[in-house]
Amino acid sequence: MKSPMPTLSNDVLPRVQPHIHLWTKLYGRNFLGWHGYRAELFVTKPDLIKEVLNNKNGLFIKAHPDKYTFKLLGNGLVIAEGKNWNRQRKLANHAFHIENLKNMVPTMAGSVENMLEKWGYHEGKEIEALEEFRVLTSDVITKTAFGSNYLEGEKIFDMLTKLTSILNANVFNIELPVIGKFLNYKSDNELEKVEKEIKESFMQIIRKRKEKKNTGELDDYGSDYLGLLINANQENDEEKRISIDDMIDECKTFYFAGQETTMGLLTWAMLLLATHTEWQEKARKEVFDIFGEKHPNTENSSMAKMKIMTMIMNETLRLYPPALNLRRTVSCEVRLGEILLPPNINIIIPPLVSHNDPQIWGEDVHLFRPDRFAEGVTKAAKNTNAYLPFGMGPRNCVGSNFATIEVKVALSMILQRYAFTLSPTYMHSPIQYITVRPQHGVQIILHPL
Repeated sequence: MKSPMPTLSNDVLPRVQPHIHLWTKLYGRNFLGWHGYRAELFVTKPDLIKEVLNNKNGLFIKAHPDKYTFKLLGNGLVIAEGKNWNRQRKLANHAFHIENLKNMVPTMAGSVENMLEKWGYHEGKEIEALEEFRVLTSDVITKTAFGSNYLEGEKIFDMLTKLTSILNANVFNIELPVIGKFLNYKSDNELEKVEKEIKESFMQIIRKRKEKKNTGELDDYGSDYLGLLINANQENDEEKRISIDDMIDECKTFYFAGQETTMGLLTWAMLLLATHTEWQEKARKEVFDIFGEKHPNTENSSMAKMKIMTMIMNETLRLYPPALNLRRTVSCEVRLGEILLPPNINIIIPPLVSHNDPQIWGEDVHLFRPDRFAEGVTKAAKNTNAYLPFGMGPRNCVGSNFATIEVKVALSMILQRYAFTLSPTYMHSPIQYITVRPQHGVQIILHPL
């Protein structure tokens, strides 16, 4: 991490996860490692990945998170199991049903328009794409899922960023018995303080929504994600009711996961389009053919017609996937392929390995070639179980459609107004920061059309 990559290459696995890159070369596609006292089986063979993530026999459950990840996501949808997960998944499925997503598009377009108005002062100059999209995605989530204002959202995101920094600084730490609490005293104190502040911020948003209903300003709690969570908290049926703590954890999970994934996809897509201007032109032509100069919309299945844009997004997610490790725990002795696994062993699935496998994608695996997805995901590779941008199986990312639509709206509106190139100041330094992040941001130069 001390210096950037020598070339602008998409072969980022040796830099982002050098240990896994080395171990697959030394020990093969599946190998056993240790994290402290806990055994971890790394699985990179596509058919075994499918077996674990589809979890048809219910034996591959979510791995229990370390305390830092738990503080960030709590018992939200990403981590929950059993009845809790079922309740929360149904709520999230309802909140991000395609009809609800269509209603969010004008709000998304409004947030992008605000960003582009600011860009008008930087025409011909440099913008920092990661920072711009951090603000944009914060604004979109705050308004669409929580019906709140940007200032409230900004405060929460700032605190979540602090939590993320603490998590990232401790990501490889081993939890040592007894002595651990003394070694981690400073981090743990800061963690507790930030967690309390986040909880109070969400409670304020929840109280405001309840007050609006109680005073008659709203007929009900609303149909957005926050409204559905409050309704579930007020539910008379104990089987359907969620606690206040579960509400807070769901809010944290969606705020973090929704922003982090979309921000990364937008940033890496801008980098790739800035360096592959032929694909930028193809995407721009498609946008003008479908929408003209109007804001993107969902009328007449317009979003579904964006074949070029979908190919570009799929290829971006292949080269720079948001999730770097998918974790499961074996609940009892089970056979996985030819391997007999004892209970409580962790299974680690690193998508970047299978996304970079020339045997699956061809010798041009490190090249940005969106046309490999021209006939859809199923025809893009020799084994599509290797493609995991949003996971797979019953626990695939519930917000993937939300992220996809938001990115299509944002990129379309940018392409309608600007051509863009990569700044000579850019340093190619992808790093593991929970997701794949550009260490020094992505500097883009805007050229008005």
